[in-house]
Amino acid sequence: MKHIFLNLKRFDISPEHGGVNRLAPMKDWGRVIVERTQDALGAYPEAEFVMYMPEAHLLSAAAARKPGSPVKLGSQGVYRADTAKGGNFGAFTTNRTGNAVAEMGCESTLIGHCEERNDKMGILAEAGVDAVVAASAVNRILNAEIKAAQAAGLTVLYCIGEKSEEQAMWQDVLGAQLGIGLEGVDRSRVVIAYEPIWSIGPGKTPADKPYIEKIARFVKERTGGMDVVYGGGLKTDNAQMLASIEEIDGGLIALTRFSGEIGFYPEEYLEIIRTYLGK
Repeated sequence: MKHIFLNLKRFDISPEHGGVNRLAPMKDWGRVIVERTQDALGAYPEAEFVMYMPEAHLLSAAAARKPGSPVKLGSQGVYRADTAKGGNFGAFTTNRTGNAVAEMGCESTLIGHCEERNDKMGILAEAGVDAVVAASAVNRILNAEIKAAQAAGLTVLYCIGEKSEEQAMWQDVLGAQLGIGLEGVDRSRVVIAYEPIWSIGPGKTPADKPYIEKIARFVKERTGGMDVVYGGGLKTDNAQMLASIEEIDGGLIALTRFSGEIGFYPEEYLEIIRTYLGK
C-alpha cells in the first residue's frame, strides 16, 4: 500500500497575521479540507490518506467525514505520558496526550518532525547540554512518544533526517534515530518519513533521486523492510520522480503552492496525488 500523508502545520493562520490561510474562516478550516477532498480520494483504494492537523481543527474535520471516508486524521504529536485507570487522570496542562487525540477522532500521529526535533534540541541547548548528548536524549524522548501513541491505539509517522552539518555522518545520525527511536515499539504500526533537512527551504538544492534511493534502501535495511515515505515534500514537480523509486512507499505533503498566494489548496493537493499515483 502507498501512504500519502498531509502535514498542515499552522496553515490555518490568515495572511493578516503572517499565515497562509486563504481557504476558509478559522472555524471552518478543518471541515472544508475534508469535505473538498474525501470524495475524490475514494478513487484510490490502493493508498492510505492521513491528514495531520493542528488540534483546534480535529473535531470539525472528524465531524465532516462521511461513513467509509478514505480520510484518516492525525495529531501533530503526542506527549510521552498519558492518562491511565488508577493513575494520572489528566494533569497534562499544555500537553497533547494520545488518549485525548484518539477521543477526538485521530487514528495516527506525527512524531519526530524536524521542527519538533529542533524545538527539543533548542531547549537542551539552552540548558547547556552537549549537542551529541542532546541528540541521543531527543531520540529517547521520541521513542517514549511513539510508545505512548501506540498505547492509545494510534499509528505513527516517525520522521528522521540529517542536517547539512550532519551529512558526512548521515549513517550514524539516521541509524541512531532509527535504532533508539524504534526500540521496543510495534514496527507494524509505524511508517518512516525521511526528511533531508539539509535540502529543505528556499534557495536549497533538493535531494535528487540517487540520494533518496540510497537513504530509502538504508532505512529498509536497518528496519527490516519498514515502509518509508519521502518527507522532504511531495509536490507536483517531484511526484513522478518519487513514484519511480521502488523503495519509496509514498510521501508527505505540506504546502501545495510555493509562489504567489502560497499555501495549501485542496484541488492542488488532489493534483499532486493524481500525478504521484499516475491517474
